[in-house]
Amino acid sequence: MMNPLVLLVDDEVPFVETMTKRLKKRDLVVNTAYSGQEALDILDKHRNTDVVILDVKMPGMDGIETLEKIKKSYPLTEVVMLTGHATVESAIEGMKKGAYDYLMKPCDIEQLMQKVEEATQKKRIHEDKIREAKVKEAMSMHGLE
Repeated sequence: MMNPLVLLVDDEVPFVETMTKRLKKRDLVVNTAYSGQEALDILDKHRNTDVVILDVKMPGMDGIETLEKIKKSYPLTEVVMLTGHATVESAIEGMKKGAYDYLMKPCDIEQLMQKVEEATQKKRIHEDKIREAKVKEAMSMHGLE
């Protein structure tokens, strides 16, 4: 399996820099964004992103609004929300709006890795099913069932 392609989105620069190093050490391919809009711009260029690790609390477009836009434009991309204690309710709201899961900040790197791996697997299974359905459809259109 190819290494997961992850987009880490958080407005706290030191957090992003530290987490990026830690995730890359675990063989993830990591892109970073410091705002919701920047995240959407990066997803536009990297449509094969498997998982977005998204902070709930950011200035401007917050994590929930960013999540909604990600799910609308990239429905198969999984999103793991990161939240502080004060924003657990919004993380739960994020789950209702399609987030794969959420973790409390500061998060345990092994727990985060597990969520990323599970979310990547879920996305890739969906992609495989879509590919299989397209192949079956194309074959039946040509009478090759």
